[in-house]
This record gives sequence, structure tokens and C-alpha cells, in this order.
Amino acid sequence: MRGLSVLSDSVAWVSGNNGYVGKTLDGGKTWEWMQPKGYEKLDFRDIEAFDKLKAIIVNAGSPAYILTTNDGGKNWSQVYKNTDSAIFLDGMAFWNNQEGIIFGDPIHNKMQLLKTSDGGLSWQDISSKLKQELKVGEAGFAASGTTIRTAPEGKVWVASGGSTSNIYYSSNYGNKWKVYPCPIIQGESSTGPFSIAFYDAKNGIVVGGNYLKDKESTNNVLVTKNGGKTWEKPLKPVLGYRSAVEYFSDKICFATGSSGTDYSLDGGNTWSNISTQNFNALQKAKKGNLVLLTGNKGNIYQLIW
Repeated sequence: MRGLSVLSDSVAWVSGNNGYVGKTLDGGKTWEWMQPKGYEKLDFRDIEAFDKLKAIIVNAGSPAYILTTNDGGKNWSQVYKNTDSAIFLDGMAFWNNQEGIIFGDPIHNKMQLLKTSDGGLSWQDISSKLKQELKVGEAGFAASGTTIRTAPEGKVWVASGGSTSNIYYSSNYGNKWKVYPCPIIQGESSTGPFSIAFYDAKNGIVVGGNYLKDKESTNNVLVTKNGGKTWEKPLKPVLGYRSAVEYFSDKICFATGSSGTDYSLDGGNTWSNISTQNFNALQKAKKGNLVLLTGNKGNIYQLIW
């Protein structure tokens, strides 16, 4: 399970491999599981839910699909398909109930960008809006769907990794972009940023590392105070590779990954480890305090904080 969308203290959705999607209406105590018919072999790496009835899922790999449901998962509609052998969608984020954006690995050195203005019913290719070509070996990571983040008034950040790491930023819904270097560990296909989070337009955190050496803590977390233009190392890093990071408040932050979970009480400057359990994603309810973590073998945990 890598896709996670926590809406409230009662409603949350998850998605994962073998075509599975799960939904809870009681804060995670019980789950309804479903496999969209005809898509049972897909790995749904990201999910965006809007309420207990509407959700959008995106798979990794080729062909690439985007599916939507408006009846709680009983029926799913295919709203996008791409059969290019190089297509690989990494993550999805929404500004509001109607406008959203998806990014994927480069094709012919161009980052793939899709945008919706009708709540996910249709998607337009806006890849040409990003003028800068990605370098050979530069791509995204679909570890938790959180290497792309949106903020009000059209702000969006996308983190790339691999051979080189950059932060791609747009302030106008993806129409024009700026590129900032991200000095996190990089240079290999297994290294780079695996999750970013922004508390506001200026304060953000990036986490990652080398997923093949997930207990190493070499340059795997950075903080920014100017919207991603420049990044600094914290005083005390997270303990190992991390694939998800979230702000709970301006000071309280959590990060998780295959080698454990850490928290910060000072906005990401110092981190303390609280668990060595294997997780992929972590998210706090958009409206509420419920915090869920998803892991391998279908495990879902609640974090009490």
C-alpha cells in the first residue's frame, strides 16, 4: 500500500498493488476492499479522495491509467490511458475539488504533466509548459505519491531524483515553471527525494535517501524557508531512508519509511526516532487528527499523537 488519502477522523482511502483499493468509514477500524474490474494487476501508487463516494486512482508503469469512482468504489470509470512504453506516473495532487495535477517520469527528456479542471473527469497534457529538459537518469519516485505538492493560488512543487535532483515550482497552476537545485543525496537511480511537504508558501521539508540502503542517514532530509529556492541540512536528521513526510502543525512533523518513523517538534530542524517498523506512506486527516500509515503486506496502522 503506497496510496493514502485521509479525509477526516472517520473517512480514509488507500491504494496498492494487485489492483487493490480500500476505504474506511470508521477511522480505520474496518475496511472495505475492492479491485476495479479489469485492472486487477495494476499497482495503484496514488489516490486522491474527496469524500466517502468520490476518489481518483493512478497506477505506476505502462500502460498508465487514471480511474475515478463516484459511488464509493462500486463502479470505476477509466478517464485516461497512455500506452507509451516509457510512461510512468509518479504522483497526483489537487488544489481544490476541480483542479488537480499529475506528474510522471520524462519521455524524450520531458517531464510528463497532466492537468484536470473538471474534478478528474478529463486530463490535458501540459508537459510542454515545462521548458527545461530533465537530465539523463533524472526522474521521479512513486513511493508515496508525495513528491508532488500543491498549495493555494496555483502553487505546485515537484521533486525529481536519480542522477540529479531538482525542485520544479509553478505559481500559476503549472503554466510556467522555475527550477531549483535540491542538494539532497543523489547520483544513483536509487537516490534522491522521495517525499516533500510544505506548511506554507515558504516553509518546506524534503526527505529521501537511498532506498537500497535504507538505514543510512547521509544527507537524506533538508528544510527550506524560501519555498524551495534553497535548502539546508537540519541539526539532527531522520534515522534512515524516508518515503513520506508531513506537517501536523508549523512545528510538529512526522516522516516515515521502510526503516522507521521519526518526529520533529521544531519544524524539521531536529528529528527523533520512534519506530523501526516498515511503512511507505503517512498522512494526517485534512480535517481532523486521524493519522494513518500504510506499509507492505497490506498493513495499515494508526499513529496516536
